[in-house]
Amino acid sequence: MPDGRGDEHTLDGGSSRAVGLRTRVVDAAAATPAHRDRYVDLLRAVAIVVVVLGHWLVAAVTVDAGRLGWVNALAVLTWAHPLTWLVQVMPVVFLVGGFANAASWESRGSWGESAAGWVRGRALRLLRPTAAFLAYVVASYAVAVALGADPVVARTAVWAAAMSLWFLVVYLVVVSVAPALLAADRRWGLWGVLVLVAVVALGDVARVVTGRPGAAAASYVAAWVAIHQVGVAWRRGALTRVRRHAWALAGGGLAMLVALTGWGPYAVTMVGAAPPPALSNTAPPTLALLALAAAQTGVVLLLRPAADRWLRRPRVWLAVVAVNAVVLTVFLWHMVPVVIVGTTLVAHGLLPQHDVGSGLWWAWRVPWLVLLAALLVPIVAVAGRWERPRSARPAEQAALTTAAGVVLSLAGLAGLGVGGPDGVLPDVGGIPVGELLLFAAGVALLVGRPRRPTD
Repeated sequence: MPDGRGDEHTLDGGSSRAVGLRTRVVDAAAATPAHRDRYVDLLRAVAIVVVVLGHWLVAAVTVDAGRLGWVNALAVLTWAHPLTWLVQVMPVVFLVGGFANAASWESRGSWGESAAGWVRGRALRLLRPTAAFLAYVVASYAVAVALGADPVVARTAVWAAAMSLWFLVVYLVVVSVAPALLAADRRWGLWGVLVLVAVVALGDVARVVTGRPGAAAASYVAAWVAIHQVGVAWRRGALTRVRRHAWALAGGGLAMLVALTGWGPYAVTMVGAAPPPALSNTAPPTLALLALAAAQTGVVLLLRPAADRWLRRPRVWLAVVAVNAVVLTVFLWHMVPVVIVGTTLVAHGLLPQHDVGSGLWWAWRVPWLVLLAALLVPIVAVAGRWERPRSARPAEQAALTTAAGVVLSLAGLAGLGVGGPDGVLPDVGGIPVGELLLFAAGVALLVGRPRRPTD
């Protein structure tokens, strides 16, 4: 997620105790500088809430012949596919990420921090909470198997809990090259975005011709970088000089989205897989997803005046600060309650299961969501301590060390994201040891002992 507490567009981290977390949230809200762009923080908070509620709503735990399983309700509720245009908010996350990265680099760069030091700081704010999460997941799997749990069920549970790691892979790639992306924006502006859109378009053509999603592998980076660069352009004012730019993005993006999904080869759903022959829009990203991103960007710009007035209310701003203080922790851990409730209450018949989409299924979604929220709150209160920034001062590190740390971390996370619970490399006792070691080595290099710049 957009991170970087300690600069203009970020907030203090969590705590091991709920009382400490509340204290820091109240202090951060009270100390908010007048020049802070509160709207960016609101967008980040709203996006994470939508992601969590969306995943919880469509996650259906099943028990068939005593075997625990997981179903994405969208595979059954095809009528709900157009609604995914509202809940697919990852474009907003990357839009805000571009804005925040530009603001952070402006601030930290003025302190004399190097690009390597900046990347190291941003990467660690992503990787420290992720390391704690992976340690928990691996330990839980090992304990479950030692206690006699079915290894297949345990692996499925681990995959469900860690299904969102793909986002960190892509976002860490973007963060690691952000200084270069900011330089590219200064030189080429939005023309660079058009080049990236062309890369995605060529990938879509290759998918149609070959029938293989892998033919558009470059789109995984090109699409999200394009949206990030739009956020950078927003930060420097390129999208806000006249209001008609916002209307053009909203109207043009929506019209293009309707055309591509109505008459083109693209699936209507913007979340998850799509039935053949329609092109899935997220794996890899497509032109349809970029059209959605354009429409969402326009709406974001149009809603700003009303949102700015709303954010002047102290209670509203306090809520925004509270979510941002643990935003990555919430994102990482939000599927753990689903696993806990699924392997206990649902598996043992204490929470009845019904046909997905039936009236009873929808009725039981209410206690389902309440239970998950009740479990997530104490989890975040405990795990949020890992999201606490270690230092707001600039720290220098050799560029080669930073690059090696990022690459190794990415290799480990990518292996887990592609291979699921088993990883890609050979596992040991069902645990993807190779990927975990790569990740640990990368984090260790980044943590290191950075040099402080001399005054």
